[in-house]
This record gives sequence, structure tokens and C-alpha cells, in this order.
Amino acid sequence: MINKLTSIKAGLALVMLGLIFGIGLGVTFGINEALFEAYVTRGIAAHPELHDANSPEKIWRYVQRAHFHSTGIAAFSIGLLLLVSASSINQRFKMITAILIGLGGCYPLAWFTMFIVAPTIGTGAAHTHPVTELLTYIGVGGLLLGVAILFANLFFGLFSERNGSW
Repeated sequence: MINKLTSIKAGLALVMLGLIFGIGLGVTFGINEALFEAYVTRGIAAHPELHDANSPEKIWRYVQRAHFHSTGIAAFSIGLLLLVSASSINQRFKMITAILIGLGGCYPLAWFTMFIVAPTIGTGAAHTHPVTELLTYIGVGGLLLGVAILFANLFFGLFSERNGSW
């Protein structure tokens, strides 16, 4: 079994980091939720012109979404990586596919970035912040491309060791 995991280790490491991040956020919420609330309150107080009455709740939701998406994406990505390891994809493409799927963990970091920057730049600007957008594109794009390669192999035999196609 360990030999089958060798080609997906880099992607598996990314997924496990995402899972640890999500669980870590959840544990931190449980231990000290006031830490997050104080961060939001201080930021809004320093920049009241950027916020409305809904801002505290919106910003708190951003960090919750980082937690939810991180654990959720990691959970189903582990399943996808097991399919990759059991598939007939050639070794080079197994590694590439695993990394692309692992990059899906960047999407929750986009929500976390929004939480970090929203108190100082506003909720609207946080959505279009360059780091937020970059992490979103890398996360969603990587995950979709990795799933597309896996799909192409499982249902059409592409990228297979057997037929020598890419």
C-alpha cells in the first residue's frame, strides 16, 4: 500500500496541511473565540468608514468558511487521492494530479485572507484583494484540473500507463 502512495505523497501532504489548518481553526474557535471577535472589533473601530452594521457578522463568517471549506475539501480530496493512487494514470501524471488536487486547499486560505484583511479594507475590497483572488484561482483551478485528469483516466483511459498516452 505504501508503494502505491509514493506518487501521491506531495498532494497528500498538501491535503493533510489543509486538514490540519481546518481542525486547528476549529480548536482555536473552541479555546478562544474571543480572539477572533476582538480582532474584528479592533479593525472595524480603526476603520469605521469602511463598515456597516453587518460587517462584524460577515467578517466572522469568513473565518468560519475557512474552517468549513478547509476540512471539507481535505476530506473529499483524500478520497480523490486514493482513487488517483489506484488508477491506471502513469506515475508522472499521478504526481501532477495529486498536487493539483492538493492545491484545492488554497481555496479556504482565500476565505482566511478575507478575514485577515476585511477589518482594514472593508468586506467588498476583501473579496477582490489580489491575494484572495490568487488563492481562489489556484485552489479552484487546481482542484478542477486534477479532477478532470482523474475523470479522463477513469472513464476514457487517458494518461494511462497501459496505452502509453500522455
